[in-house]
Amino acid sequence: MEEIEIRVPVHDQVAAMEILGRFDENLKTIEKATGIKLVLREGEFVLIGTPPQVEQGRQVLRRLESTYRELGEVSVNEVNRVVRAVKSGEGPDAEAPRDILLATPRGKQVRPKTPGQCRYVEAIRRYDITFAIGPAGTGKTYLAVVMAVVWFRQKKISRIILTRPAVEAGEKLGFLPGGLEEKVDPYLKPLYDSLYDVLGVENTERYLQRRVIEIAPLAYMRGRTLEDAFIILDEAQNTTPEQMKMFLTRMGFGSKAVITGDITQTDLPRGQESGLIVAQQILSGIEGISFQYLTGADTIRHPLVMEIIRAYEASEEKAGKE
Repeated sequence: MEEIEIRVPVHDQVAAMEILGRFDENLKTIEKATGIKLVLREGEFVLIGTPPQVEQGRQVLRRLESTYRELGEVSVNEVNRVVRAVKSGEGPDAEAPRDILLATPRGKQVRPKTPGQCRYVEAIRRYDITFAIGPAGTGKTYLAVVMAVVWFRQKKISRIILTRPAVEAGEKLGFLPGGLEEKVDPYLKPLYDSLYDVLGVENTERYLQRRVIEIAPLAYMRGRTLEDAFIILDEAQNTTPEQMKMFLTRMGFGSKAVITGDITQTDLPRGQESGLIVAQQILSGIEGISFQYLTGADTIRHPLVMEIIRAYEASEEKAGKE
């Protein structure tokens, strides 16, 4: 197909430089994804390629201009997200409004960044129990922590409880130094990291000392009734069906629960059913429970992570057909 050249006027020079990215990082991403040749010349974007390619490129540039007006920046993650949306045929109206959830102590504005994340946040708002299932980097745990903090600041709940199963991923707890709490602490580190980012280290430590925030292994939940709390179960794919049932039946009045996990990455012993998979099978359709599925399209990490996830998804899909 013969190549053509089209010109797209630049309405804001600062926005244009953001769209191109530092050291033309975004420009290279757009060119690789759409197949066009893109240059900024005399106040215009010049796109060279086949008619379908330049049309995709034009749509990408227009959406990135809107992204800049909304967010004040254009990250490579936003570029990848917009490119995927354009190539999959999603119209701009398919995207939910991405409202600011909160600002971190460092001034970072936190908001859902993909349509999948927007649906996930809305589900947390609407349902008492929300399951978030998807690969690493899709914001499952981080957004749950953010919403817990938002709920706490709005005085909708009085405490935040974060838990995850202490399942060995190729290493034995017995070989770790220290007592039980010291042994399981590394398993809980990702939860601390999310809280430190959202609240800051000092605020997090103060809330932990006051028991407003509690971080504990899943085994510590047995026998408790958790009322007026926002409860997050992370790495839920590593629960047994019995543990999952135990956790879900801990909920008391005025509480909200979010369960996150990646059903493609379990560390359970071979032959052991995942409580997350079983819950997915038997709880779907119950009013008040929402299942949200995030994919590689919702990944907010290095572009190579998204490529790795897509490659694994394609391999697993192929294996399922054989």
